[in-house]
This record gives sequence, C-alpha cells and structure tokens, in this order.
Amino acid sequence: MIDCEIISVLVGKVAPLGKRGAPSAIDKRPVEGAVEFDRMGLILDEQGDRSSHGGVEKAIHHYPFDHYQTWADKLNIEVDGPYAGPDLLKPGAFGENISTLGIVEQDVCLGDVFELGTGKVQVAQGRQPCWKLNERFGAKTMARMVQKSGMTGWYYRVLDPGVVESGDRLRLSDRLAPQWPLSRVIELLYEKTTDFDALEDLVALPFLAQSWRALIARRLERGEVEDWSRRLEGSS
Repeated sequence: MIDCEIISVLVGKVAPLGKRGAPSAIDKRPVEGAVEFDRMGLILDEQGDRSSHGGVEKAIHHYPFDHYQTWADKLNIEVDGPYAGPDLLKPGAFGENISTLGIVEQDVCLGDVFELGTGKVQVAQGRQPCWKLNERFGAKTMARMVQKSGMTGWYYRVLDPGVVESGDRLRLSDRLAPQWPLSRVIELLYEKTTDFDALEDLVALPFLAQSWRALIARRLERGEVEDWSRRLEGSS
C-alpha cells in the first residue's frame, strides 16, 4: 500500500531556457498553501510548449526526490558546493509538480489511481525526456542519461479535480495492472524494444496514454524502433 507525504507542490512560469532561449516552464518552484488542479493540471502552472508538455494525459508531473542524490553523483556535483546546473538539493530541478520520498518507478504501476489532496489522479505514462533537460542541467547528454537510467518520473491524468498542498498524503486507492510497473514499461520502450509480444499486451491497456499507444502501434506496424536523437538532442 502506497501512502507517502508530499514534500513539495511546485509550479513554473514560462521563461527563456538556456543558450537557446527556448520558452519553457521547467523551472518549478514550491507553492505555499493549497493549489487547485483540474483536468489540465495545477491551475498556477504553465508550459512553454503545449505540443510536447501538459494536456490531460500529462496534467501533473511527479518526480521522486529519491533520485536526486544519484544524479548529483552521476554529474559529479558537490552536494555542499556551487552547482554548474540546478541545485540538486531542491525539488523542481526536473520540472516536477509533485515531489515525494519513498516511491519510485518500480513501485508505481501504469493505471494506478491515487488520492492526491482532495482529488484523484491516475498514472498515464512515464516521462519521455527531451533536450530541454540538457539545457536545464548544462549537460548535453542529460536527456539520454535520464532515458537510459529509467529514472524518468511519470505523469498523471486527473480523474477528480481538487486541491493539494505540501504535507498532504499521496495514497494508492486502486491498482488496475499490477503486472505493469513503470520500470517494466520504461524498459520495454527504451531497452527491450523488440519484445513485440509484450508490446501487444501493453498497447491493449485501456488507460495507456494515447501518445504512447500511437508510438507502440507504429513500432508494431513497422517492426522497427524509433530514432530518439531528435527528441533527446534536437532543437524541437
């Protein structure tokens, strides 16, 4: 049974990102007090590129604070010193709206329904990292490292709107697909990419996000794996 405290609720405003100056709201900051959320996410939150971020199946982004020390180590950043990139001691570096300790991708299953504050949300998909993480961290391979690591975080769709604040509990209320932890889904998409039998089972899940359904359907139809280089390193 998952029942953990929400460390921070975070939102961001659109601003130029990195040397490219691309519009992005990846710089999320903690919010004091209760924040309302609806089918599109936290009402105070913004996205710089609605074609790739936000929407009903990427309404709220959850990234485990559990991963932060691992990334600090990987990037060789001194925990108590100056940073070349975002301060990895503080939630929000990965553009998340919800920060917790105690649950990671191995613990959460696709389709899981959670009580979030006074509302309910459902796990729709994992995060597909893009080149904006490279700009954010000042590391040209950051997005690729996140994808390869499986430490991607995940997105919720909102089933019942409500309000949430730091200190609230995140409680699992329904598990619809215990055979599909996000760690397995992520591995299938990015590592065991030609396990077509498993992909057939995954694409049949009714609560799978439509963007992932389309991606998997194309892979099954063509019998080949996508080229991720544009998303991970490109300019759009």
